[in-house]
Amino acid sequence: KTDAFLESLLAQYPQYFDSILRNRNALNVQIIYTQVNRGTNGIPALKNYYFNVNPARYFYPASTVKLPIVLLALQKLNELSGKGIDRNTTMITETAFSGQSAVYNDPTSADGKPSIGQYIKKILMVSDNDAYNRLYEFLGQEYINNELHKKGYADAQILHRLDVFLTEEENRQTNPVIFADSNGNVLYRMPAQRNAATYVPRNDSMGNAFYRRGELINGKMDFSKKNRISLEDLHTILLSVIFPGKVRAANRFNISEDDRQFVLKYMSQYPTESTYPPYSADTASYWPAYCKFILYGATKEKLPENIRIFNKPGDAYGQMIDVAYIADLRNNIEFFVSASIYCNSDGVLNDDKYDYKTVGLPFMKNLGQVLYDHELKRERKARPDLSPFKFTYDK
Repeated sequence: KTDAFLESLLAQYPQYFDSILRNRNALNVQIIYTQVNRGTNGIPALKNYYFNVNPARYFYPASTVKLPIVLLALQKLNELSGKGIDRNTTMITETAFSGQSAVYNDPTSADGKPSIGQYIKKILMVSDNDAYNRLYEFLGQEYINNELHKKGYADAQILHRLDVFLTEEENRQTNPVIFADSNGNVLYRMPAQRNAATYVPRNDSMGNAFYRRGELINGKMDFSKKNRISLEDLHTILLSVIFPGKVRAANRFNISEDDRQFVLKYMSQYPTESTYPPYSADTASYWPAYCKFILYGATKEKLPENIRIFNKPGDAYGQMIDVAYIADLRNNIEFFVSASIYCNSDGVLNDDKYDYKTVGLPFMKNLGQVLYDHELKRERKARPDLSPFKFTYDK
């Protein structure tokens, strides 16, 4: 799907997008831009514009899969509320199968204990892979995929942990988990799980060659057993968090309003505003725009105070993605933009030679800036009240 409006807008900036427009398929560029128009009653109406969007064309979703995992973890906690546990309850992860590792404490939290809430903070602020893995283990592969499919995200397949190389069977197996009160008394014990389900076979592949155990293999790399979710589904999932009422109930996650506010806060909080985890103490590793690809790209400068970005980015195997809602709290403008681009000019995977800095981040920054400038000039019938998106951050 490509709309003439978005094609025309990009064409007005050849210095940014000339090669993007010419090589859209080789770069596997996909963009969804959503205008938000509010009536005098404040209710938003959404208008989507697309560029080169094709759900059938595979891209590796990288860390963007962490957003639905965060929401599913809060949903599952809601389902277990009768057990006396919540997102702040201590969660101990144990082991029961090869490839698994245990967690008994978390020095990054205020009380030194691991919890769902602390893992979510790590995911939303700095895209922590271990935190995602712990939520994947809490949920289990079967629950994750069943719930996403029930919610209408039928093509999604979340099949593995991140940043640890396990077999297909090891990823089907997830750890036993214990929730305990502050005195160490067990509130709920969840046994180890194994997903026996089979999913629709896929032919997804990427690249022209790849390294495997140090050997260069010519030919496409098989991604049929790796995670999959479309940009449209990710965009809808973000919409369901920002404007729940604009997404069909069947597509939403069963989380409380308090949980939604928690997600919004940490989705928009900069790591430099975080005391627990202590990201603010390490600004060399975690700068304000650390996870803000769209609009800010690679900048490490101080960011404008009036803009907040509620997003989930990802990059791996040369693929870069960001799914974002941008709110300018001073100029009262808001819009959504989700984008994906393949940054791998040599076509070789697993060689750690990707074009994130030269292609991906400049594209994300320029795309965000062009859309932001367009939004600044665009006429509106009514200015939005963005006070629901103002948060008191941790630091």
